[in-house]
Amino acid sequence: MKKCSEVMTKTPVCCLPNDMVANVAELRYSGNIGSIPVIENEQTKKLIGIVTDRDLALEIVAKGLDAKSTKVETVMTRKVVTCRADDDLQKALDAMAENQLRRIPVVDADNKIMGIIAQADVATRVDQPEKTAEMVKEISQAS
Repeated sequence: MKKCSEVMTKTPVCCLPNDMVANVAELRYSGNIGSIPVIENEQTKKLIGIVTDRDLALEIVAKGLDAKSTKVETVMTRKVVTCRADDDLQKALDAMAENQLRRIPVVDADNKIMGIIAQADVATRVDQPEKTAEMVKEISQAS
């Protein structure tokens, strides 16, 4: 079994808690990025949250907030499921399936962001179509 470090996208695009939601939404759009990890600052790169499309839909659109004046820290998911670079990939896949996540950040012992694993990373970097199909099915099933 591969390690998470072999499959993850290294140095993912991140944002800061004081960034405006509109800027992060544009970053997601222009970079074709699903979720953006939120880091404490550029020096520590400590993971403190994540911004997903669901966060934007439920917190900005549904509540009618202004994306240009709302900070990321207002809408980000603070409880983030993570894995470690040296974990077996299966551990990350299990966590993704259990929590119905399409992406999982990879952190070190100090919670510093190291990478991110998305469904697409598994599909393109793991030569096991059955495993990919099973992962997509488990993540997508209603609870």
